[in-house]
Amino acid sequence: MKILLVSTYELGHQPLHVASPTARLVARGHHVEPIDLGIDSFDDARLIEVDAVAISVPMHTAMRLAQRTVERVRAASSELPVAVYGLYAAMGTIEGVDRVIVGEYEEELVSWVQSLASVERMSGTVTVDIGRQRFLVPHRTDLPPLDSYAHLSVGDDHRRVGYVEASHGCRHRCRHCPLPVVYDGRFRIVEPETVLDDIDNLVSSGARHVTFGDPDFFNGAAHAMKVLRAANDLHPELTFDVTIKVEHLLQHRRLLSELAERNVLFVTSAFE
Repeated sequence: MKILLVSTYELGHQPLHVASPTARLVARGHHVEPIDLGIDSFDDARLIEVDAVAISVPMHTAMRLAQRTVERVRAASSELPVAVYGLYAAMGTIEGVDRVIVGEYEEELVSWVQSLASVERMSGTVTVDIGRQRFLVPHRTDLPPLDSYAHLSVGDDHRRVGYVEASHGCRHRCRHCPLPVVYDGRFRIVEPETVLDDIDNLVSSGARHVTFGDPDFFNGAAHAMKVLRAANDLHPELTFDVTIKVEHLLQHRRLLSELAERNVLFVTSAFE
Protein backbone atom coordinates (compact mmCIF):
# COMPACT_ATOMS: atom_id res chain seq x y z
CA MET A 1 0.00 0.00 0.00
CA LYS A 2 1.09 3.58 -0.61
CA ILE A 3 0.31 5.82 2.37
CA LEU A 4 0.45 9.59 2.69
CA LEU A 5 1.57 10.39 6.25
CA VAL A 6 0.80 13.97 7.19
CA SER A 7 2.17 16.16 9.99
CA THR A 8 0.39 19.44 10.60
CA TYR A 9 2.30 20.72 13.63
CA GLU A 10 5.08 19.50 15.96
CA LEU A 11 6.27 22.70 17.63
CA GLY A 12 8.66 23.57 14.84
CA HIS A 13 10.53 20.27 15.02
CA GLN A 14 11.10 17.75 12.26
CA PRO A 15 8.05 15.51 12.85
CA LEU A 16 9.03 12.46 14.88
CA HIS A 17 5.42 11.24 14.73
CA VAL A 18 5.75 10.83 10.99
CA ALA A 19 9.31 9.51 11.02
CA SER A 20 8.65 6.79 13.60
CA PRO A 21 5.53 5.18 12.00
CA THR A 22 7.20 5.49 8.59
CA ALA A 23 9.89 3.10 9.79
CA ARG A 24 7.27 0.59 10.95
CA LEU A 25 5.22 0.80 7.75
CA VAL A 26 8.27 0.52 5.48
CA ALA A 27 9.45 -2.51 7.46
CA ARG A 28 6.07 -4.17 6.75
CA GLY A 29 6.48 -3.60 3.00
CA HIS A 30 4.46 -0.42 2.52
CA HIS A 31 5.49 2.74 0.69
CA VAL A 32 5.19 6.01 2.60
CA GLU A 33 4.95 9.53 1.24
CA PRO A 34 5.57 11.95 4.14
CA ILE A 35 4.49 15.58 4.17
CA ASP A 36 4.98 18.23 6.84
CA LEU A 37 2.42 20.97 6.36
CA GLY A 38 4.46 23.20 8.62
CA ILE A 39 6.98 23.34 5.76
CA ASP A 40 5.24 22.25 2.56
CA SER A 41 1.88 23.15 1.08
CA PHE A 42 -0.76 20.51 0.48
CA ASP A 43 -1.02 19.48 -3.17
CA ASP A 44 -4.18 17.60 -4.17
CA ALA A 45 -2.13 15.82 -6.83
CA ARG A 46 -0.50 13.79 -4.04
CA LEU A 47 -3.84 12.09 -3.41
CA ILE A 48 -4.10 10.57 -6.87
CA GLU A 49 -1.46 7.89 -6.36
CA VAL A 50 -1.93 7.00 -2.68
CA ASP A 51 -4.12 4.30 -1.15
CA ALA A 52 -4.79 6.06 2.15
CA VAL A 53 -4.00 9.14 4.23
CA ALA A 54 -3.02 9.15 7.91
CA ILE A 55 -2.63 12.38 9.86
CA SER A 56 -0.58 12.80 13.04
CA VAL A 57 -2.26 14.71 15.89
CA PRO A 58 0.12 14.73 18.89
CA MET A 59 -1.22 18.02 20.30
CA HIS A 60 -4.21 20.37 20.27
CA THR A 61 -2.98 22.69 17.52
CA ALA A 62 -2.25 19.70 15.30
CA MET A 63 -5.79 18.41 15.89
CA ARG A 64 -7.34 21.71 14.84
CA LEU A 65 -5.20 21.87 11.71
CA ALA A 66 -5.93 18.22 10.95
CA GLN A 67 -9.63 19.01 10.54
CA ARG A 68 -8.81 21.39 7.71
CA THR A 69 -6.62 18.74 6.11
CA VAL A 70 -9.37 16.12 6.32
CA GLU A 71 -11.78 18.56 4.69
CA ARG A 72 -9.26 19.15 1.90
CA VAL A 73 -8.85 15.41 1.35
CA ARG A 74 -12.59 14.80 1.38
CA ALA A 75 -13.18 17.59 -1.13
CA ALA A 76 -10.79 15.84 -3.49
CA SER A 77 -11.92 12.27 -2.74
CA SER A 78 -14.87 10.98 -0.76
CA GLU A 79 -13.63 7.37 -0.97
CA LEU A 80 -9.98 7.64 0.08
CA PRO A 81 -9.46 6.02 3.52
CA VAL A 82 -8.39 8.58 6.14
CA ALA A 83 -7.09 7.99 9.67
CA VAL A 84 -5.94 10.26 12.47
CA TYR A 85 -3.48 9.01 15.07
CA GLY A 86 -1.81 10.32 18.20
CA LEU A 87 -2.56 11.72 21.65
CA TYR A 88 -5.33 14.07 20.49
CA ALA A 89 -6.90 11.82 17.86
CA ALA A 90 -10.05 11.19 19.91
CA MET A 91 -10.17 14.43 21.89
CA GLY A 92 -11.61 16.69 19.24
CA THR A 93 -14.45 16.52 16.81
CA ILE A 94 -12.53 15.64 13.66
CA GLU A 95 -15.16 14.68 11.12
CA GLY A 96 -14.80 12.68 7.94
CA VAL A 97 -12.24 10.12 9.12
CA ASP A 98 -12.48 6.34 8.86
CA ARG A 99 -10.16 5.40 11.71
CA VAL A 100 -9.03 6.98 15.00
CA ILE A 101 -5.98 5.58 16.82
CA VAL A 102 -4.86 6.95 20.19
CA GLY A 103 -1.81 6.34 22.39
CA GLU A 104 0.88 3.87 21.30
CA TYR A 105 -0.51 3.96 17.80
CA GLU A 106 2.08 2.26 15.58
CA GLU A 107 0.89 -1.37 15.56
CA GLU A 108 -2.75 -0.33 15.16
CA LEU A 109 -1.80 2.02 12.33
CA VAL A 110 -0.02 -0.80 10.51
CA SER A 111 -2.99 -3.12 11.10
CA TRP A 112 -5.34 -0.53 9.63
CA VAL A 113 -3.17 -0.06 6.56
CA GLN A 114 -2.91 -3.79 6.01
CA SER A 115 -6.67 -4.17 6.39
CA LEU A 116 -7.26 -1.83 3.45
CA ALA A 117 -6.45 -4.64 1.06
CA SER A 118 -9.15 -6.79 2.68
CA VAL A 119 -12.87 -6.84 2.05
CA GLU A 120 -13.35 -6.51 5.82
CA ARG A 121 -11.19 -3.45 6.30
CA MET A 122 -11.13 -1.64 9.65
CA SER A 123 -13.22 1.51 9.61
CA GLY A 124 -15.43 3.61 11.82
CA THR A 125 -13.65 2.60 15.02
CA VAL A 126 -11.67 4.32 17.77
CA THR A 127 -8.79 2.39 19.33
CA VAL A 128 -6.88 3.44 22.44
CA ASP A 129 -3.68 1.40 22.77
CA ILE A 130 -1.25 1.99 25.64
CA GLY A 131 0.42 -1.41 25.46
CA ARG A 132 4.17 -1.86 25.34
CA GLN A 133 5.73 -1.84 21.89
CA ARG A 134 9.26 -2.10 20.52
CA PHE A 135 10.09 0.84 18.30
CA LEU A 136 12.23 1.00 15.20
CA VAL A 137 14.70 3.78 14.49
CA PRO A 138 12.66 6.63 12.95
CA HIS A 139 12.89 6.97 9.18
CA ARG A 140 13.72 10.62 8.52
CA THR A 141 15.26 10.37 5.05
CA ASP A 142 12.30 11.80 3.11
CA LEU A 143 11.47 14.62 5.53
CA PRO A 144 12.64 18.22 5.05
CA PRO A 145 16.21 18.76 6.36
CA LEU A 146 16.89 20.08 9.86
CA ASP A 147 17.76 23.47 8.39
CA SER A 148 14.02 23.89 7.73
CA TYR A 149 13.17 23.71 11.43
CA ALA A 150 13.79 25.56 14.68
CA HIS A 151 17.37 26.41 15.60
CA LEU A 152 18.83 27.04 19.04
CA SER A 153 20.58 30.37 19.50
CA VAL A 154 23.45 30.40 22.01
CA GLY A 155 25.01 33.82 21.75
CA ASP A 156 25.98 34.20 18.10
CA ASP A 157 25.89 30.45 17.56
CA HIS A 158 22.87 28.96 15.77
CA ARG A 159 22.58 25.20 16.19
CA ARG A 160 20.43 22.79 14.22
CA VAL A 161 18.08 20.97 16.59
CA GLY A 162 16.95 17.36 16.52
CA TYR A 163 13.90 16.07 18.40
CA VAL A 164 13.59 12.64 20.06
CA GLU A 165 11.45 10.97 22.72
CA ALA A 166 12.78 8.42 25.20
CA SER A 167 9.33 7.77 26.69
CA HIS A 168 5.61 8.39 26.19
CA GLY A 169 2.79 8.96 28.65
CA CYS A 170 3.15 10.03 32.29
CA ARG A 171 3.01 8.59 35.80
CA HIS A 172 0.81 11.46 36.99
CA ARG A 173 -2.88 12.31 36.61
CA CYS A 174 -2.80 16.12 36.59
CA ARG A 175 -6.27 17.45 35.73
CA HIS A 176 -5.00 20.19 33.42
CA CYS A 177 -3.17 17.69 31.17
CA PRO A 178 -4.46 15.54 28.28
CA LEU A 179 -2.09 12.65 29.02
CA PRO A 180 -4.08 11.04 31.89
CA VAL A 181 -7.13 10.80 29.64
CA VAL A 182 -5.19 8.34 27.48
CA TYR A 183 -2.41 6.89 29.66
CA ASP A 184 -4.12 7.01 33.09
CA GLY A 185 -0.88 7.26 35.06
CA ARG A 186 1.20 4.95 32.87
CA PHE A 187 4.28 5.66 30.82
CA ARG A 188 6.06 3.64 28.14
CA ILE A 189 9.77 3.72 27.35
CA VAL A 190 11.49 3.72 23.98
CA GLU A 191 14.44 1.33 23.96
CA PRO A 192 17.74 3.17 24.63
CA GLU A 193 19.44 1.73 21.56
CA THR A 194 16.61 3.03 19.36
CA VAL A 195 16.87 6.55 20.80
CA LEU A 196 20.67 6.52 20.50
CA ASP A 197 20.59 5.34 16.88
CA ASP A 198 18.13 8.13 16.12
CA ILE A 199 20.41 10.67 17.78
CA ASP A 200 23.33 9.33 15.72
CA ASN A 201 21.31 9.90 12.55
CA LEU A 202 20.34 13.40 13.63
CA VAL A 203 23.97 14.29 14.35
CA SER A 204 24.90 12.95 10.92
CA SER A 205 22.25 15.30 9.51
CA GLY A 206 23.86 18.28 11.22
CA ALA A 207 22.13 18.41 14.62
CA ARG A 208 24.23 20.02 17.36
CA HIS A 209 21.45 20.14 19.93
CA VAL A 210 18.76 17.58 20.78
CA THR A 211 15.42 18.18 22.49
CA PHE A 212 14.08 15.27 24.52
CA GLY A 213 10.35 15.78 24.01
CA ASP A 214 9.18 13.29 26.65
CA PRO A 215 6.17 14.65 28.56
CA ASP A 216 8.40 14.27 31.64
CA PHE A 217 12.02 13.19 31.26
CA PHE A 218 12.10 11.97 34.87
CA ASN A 219 9.02 9.75 34.74
CA GLY A 220 11.63 7.01 34.65
CA ALA A 221 14.75 8.80 35.86
CA ALA A 222 17.00 5.73 35.66
CA HIS A 223 16.01 5.10 32.03
CA ALA A 224 16.30 8.78 31.12
CA MET A 225 19.77 9.16 32.64
CA LYS A 226 20.95 5.97 30.95
CA VAL A 227 19.98 7.41 27.57
CA LEU A 228 21.43 10.85 28.33
CA ARG A 229 24.74 9.46 29.60
CA ALA A 230 25.16 7.25 26.57
CA ALA A 231 24.29 10.09 24.17
CA ASN A 232 26.75 12.41 25.90
CA ASP A 233 29.49 9.75 25.84
CA LEU A 234 28.95 9.18 22.11
CA HIS A 235 28.63 12.88 21.23
CA PRO A 236 30.46 14.99 23.86
CA GLU A 237 29.87 18.26 21.97
CA LEU A 238 26.11 17.73 21.64
CA THR A 239 23.84 19.80 23.89
CA PHE A 240 20.35 18.93 25.13
CA ASP A 241 17.16 20.23 26.71
CA VAL A 242 14.48 18.28 28.59
CA THR A 243 11.05 18.75 30.19
CA ILE A 244 10.69 17.82 33.87
CA LYS A 245 7.83 18.31 36.32
CA VAL A 246 8.66 20.48 39.37
CA GLU A 247 7.83 17.59 41.67
CA HIS A 248 10.43 15.44 39.90
CA LEU A 249 13.03 18.21 39.96
CA LEU A 250 12.70 18.24 43.74
CA GLN A 251 12.56 14.46 44.06
CA HIS A 252 15.67 13.96 41.91
CA ARG A 253 17.57 17.12 42.86
CA ARG A 254 20.77 15.06 43.22
CA LEU A 255 20.69 14.49 39.44
CA LEU A 256 20.48 18.16 38.48
CA SER A 257 24.22 18.76 38.64
CA GLU A 258 24.76 15.77 36.38
CA LEU A 259 22.23 17.14 33.88
CA ALA A 260 24.43 20.23 33.62
CA GLU A 261 27.59 18.13 33.38
CA ARG A 262 25.99 16.13 30.57
CA ASN A 263 25.34 19.32 28.50
CA VAL A 264 21.67 19.84 29.34
CA LEU A 265 21.44 23.59 28.73
CA PHE A 266 17.96 24.15 30.12
CA VAL A 267 14.91 22.42 31.59
CA THR A 268 11.34 23.28 30.66
CA SER A 269 8.76 22.96 33.42
CA ALA A 270 5.25 24.16 34.28
CA PHE A 271 4.04 25.98 37.38
CA GLU A 272 0.30 25.48 37.87
